Amino acid sequence: MLGHSWDARWYVSIAAHGYGTTRSGESDLAFFPLLPALERGLATVPPLSLPQAGILAGWAGALAAAAGIHAVGRHLYGGATATWLVVLWGLWPNAVVQTMAYTESLMTALSAWALYAVLTGRWLWAGSLALLAGLSRPNGFAAAAAVLTAAAAALWRDPERRRDPRVWAAPALAPLGWLAYVAWVGTRSGGPLGYFAVQRAWGSQFDFGRYNVEYLLRLLTQPALPAQYLAALTVVAAPAALVLLVRERPPLPLVIYSAALTVVALGGAHFFSSRPRFLMPAFPLLFVAARWVCRARPCVRLPLVAGCAGLSTVYGVHLLTASSVAP
Repeated sequence: MLGHSWDARWYVSIAAHGYGTTRSGESDLAFFPLLPALERGLATVPPLSLPQAGILAGWAGALAAAAGIHAVGRHLYGGATATWLVVLWGLWPNAVVQTMAYTESLMTALSAWALYAVLTGRWLWAGSLALLAGLSRPNGFAAAAAVLTAAAAALWRDPERRRDPRVWAAPALAPLGWLAYVAWVGTRSGGPLGYFAVQRAWGSQFDFGRYNVEYLLRLLTQPALPAQYLAALTVVAAPAALVLLVRERPPLPLVIYSAALTVVALGGAHFFSSRPRFLMPAFPLLFVAARWVCRARPCVRLPLVAGCAGLSTVYGVHLLTASSVAP
């Protein structure tokens, strides 16, 4: 199930046959190539099948993401807050996809380590990891935006940095993965904007949040599925979390990264129930909550975390076994 559900089927198909499959007008060109490439590579090792390889890649991505999130949190706020940051990310409403052959964990891992590389001045690592993040998901360009911002700020504030070729190389490398795939899809789809035409065929386009606002208003008067109600809570909470993050005045690359993911998730149309999944890589949105949980008394903290864990578990089982909408 974990290797065959929803989008995982598309990734397995790409790994097995390459691009070119269209179902009901929806093309597999909408899916970025990093996960299928990993599946195909891992499946060369017996006895792994392509679905099993996808699950393994998802699990490895989740572990690498947890380590990267902890590294960023520890660098900024210390080990205790970093640990709670990882715990909260692991209790995300759609956290079940961290165990599936999906790309969110992979992108989160690459982005988190790219951000850590930026924060610690490892420019070539930052650019290279952001390049790979851009090959993982449509919103993977957020990591490149963070690297570009950090490099521009470093070059502006410190003239000595202008003599370091690594600071120039990082922003040159960072967007190449995302741009290369979008350009390649354009050659397959009849024009430079071909990728966005592919997305429109899936019903996905950027409408500045109109779709999500109308959906929220409709939920006030019409019954809906549990996944849609939980998505509504996430849609409402994400902007508030972004404002709280900005008020904390973290390093600018983290703000740019989180803002880019939030804008894309809330400004895009279609797949309302998947909004929490689209926001999963935006782990800096959890900084304020992680610091609060870290300072809270155990009598408050433990029941709260246990309740979130129970909700995430029940909801994950529901998505896998009973839900009629994608996670």
